[in-house]
Amino acid sequence: MTSTPDLVIRGGNIADGKGGDLYEADVAITGGKITDVGKVAAKGKEEIDARGKLVAPGFVDVHTHYDGQVTWSQDITPSSQNGVTTAIMGNCGVGFAPCRPSDHGRLIQLMEGVEDIPEPVLSAGIPWAWESFPDYMEWLSKRSFDMDIGAQLPHAALRVYVMGERGARRDPATPEDNKAMAALAGDAVRSGALGFSTSRTLNHRTSTGDYTPTLKAGEDELTAIAGAMHGVGRSVLQFVLDQSTVHEDLPMMLRVAENTRCPISFSVAQADKAPRRWRQTMDTINEAAARGLSITTQIAARPVGLLLGLELSRNPFQTHPSYREIAKLPLAERLTHLRRPEVRAAILSESATATDDPLFFRPNYDKMYLLGNPPDYEQPPENALGPQARRQGRQPEELAYDAMLTDEGRGMLYVPFLNYADGNLDAVHEMLREPSAVPGLSDGGAHCGIICDASFPTYLLTHWTRDRSRGEKLSIPFVIAAQSRKTALSVGLTDRGVIAPGFKADVNVIDYDRLHLHPPKVHYDLPVGGRRLLQQVDGYDATIVSGVVTQLEGKATGARPGRLVRGAQGVN
Repeated sequence: MTSTPDLVIRGGNIADGKGGDLYEADVAITGGKITDVGKVAAKGKEEIDARGKLVAPGFVDVHTHYDGQVTWSQDITPSSQNGVTTAIMGNCGVGFAPCRPSDHGRLIQLMEGVEDIPEPVLSAGIPWAWESFPDYMEWLSKRSFDMDIGAQLPHAALRVYVMGERGARRDPATPEDNKAMAALAGDAVRSGALGFSTSRTLNHRTSTGDYTPTLKAGEDELTAIAGAMHGVGRSVLQFVLDQSTVHEDLPMMLRVAENTRCPISFSVAQADKAPRRWRQTMDTINEAAARGLSITTQIAARPVGLLLGLELSRNPFQTHPSYREIAKLPLAERLTHLRRPEVRAAILSESATATDDPLFFRPNYDKMYLLGNPPDYEQPPENALGPQARRQGRQPEELAYDAMLTDEGRGMLYVPFLNYADGNLDAVHEMLREPSAVPGLSDGGAHCGIICDASFPTYLLTHWTRDRSRGEKLSIPFVIAAQSRKTALSVGLTDRGVIAPGFKADVNVIDYDRLHLHPPKVHYDLPVGGRRLLQQVDGYDATIVSGVVTQLEGKATGARPGRLVRGAQGVN
């Protein structure tokens, strides 16, 4: 007698996560696992008609910053609205465990500065029901979510916990410090940490302007930590580097990997000042991989772009004296002032002044765009405000000013500052096809008022397999495999990312033709009314986590089968 499946997905076009051609089949699910793929005769307790739809594994997003959000919310939006069924947090060396009560404010300032998550939101939302990293994991394990979450041990928190003020001011670690950090790192893996993360970029600063504690951490410190973690169980060392110092920092990180045999994962992007340096970096990585090192490069699906506007964290006129006089007024009052001819004239007559804000770039109107509806992240250079203004015989500042006043002061400007040196995404296409590459850098949960990239998983499908008109595309099987199976394996999760019997039943049913991203909009739905940028997405008919439907026709079902993933989970 044939048992009754919990759920059957009927007649979908299967992209199974292995990279092969699409094929039509049913998918049967029982007990949170896929039990059959093919022609399923038995009727399920629940059924989804997927005829004409794309059926794919749930996406695994390896680069998010939901460390705070998972403590106050069970809905890991916006990633759960973009087909993500597993999100890995604790990236870039920032997070909230381990932490002594006296350092709560310090770690909040660091997260606010590095990831643009407002201090009032973090202060109100985080319950601080832990001190050690194992305590944090134990506390999280009792919570349920609309997706699975995995955690990494953040270096900044660890360093400050062990070294106190010396760690925060970036003093070199002593052998005793290294021994203490290594012991805690081993404990973190025993409690389920998937890896360890660190940052060596000048762009990562606290909200008060101090550099991240991990900026110049020594090779001995990193080797001690990575060695201790990987000695306990499989663990990934995730890091972010500056392009300007990659020639020094990357060889060091490769030595750490070689000496500890710890897999490493780091971000690679194209910078305007050295548009082909990423290629040199990839060549170095390929040489290291040929020597047997386990290396993953995380690639952004589109330009890493800033959104500027009056309702956002930054705008082109924020350092102009006449704007600064009204900058703290509520939006409606500011808008009244900005519409006055004399205020407009004053602001436009002034120039941007110096600031130490790492995410405020002196406006370059030849790299500033109107994003449009639908949003267009690969516009030709002639669409930028500078060329437009020259064609109209106007100043580009006027176009920027007027654009921000549209939609009752909610108009946004788009500034691609990584991956767009050539005025197209050809470099990204080349990067994504590298053997070491996985999609990453969505930063879900972070950059609430300046970047809106948690939609990367959806963009990979819409732009790269269907909508791109300015260059080569990628195939659906390639993109699905890249952001499901390949990402899962990169963090040691061998039990998901594939539609095949025995694998975890994390599945997306997608109306591919209707899949569509809307322009970003500001929402005030964080604790204490905190602000964040979100993008509405259409086309996900169903998202399924552990066999339970969590999103249906673009709306949350309220089901929360997601749990904390402890350590490498696997079907071999």
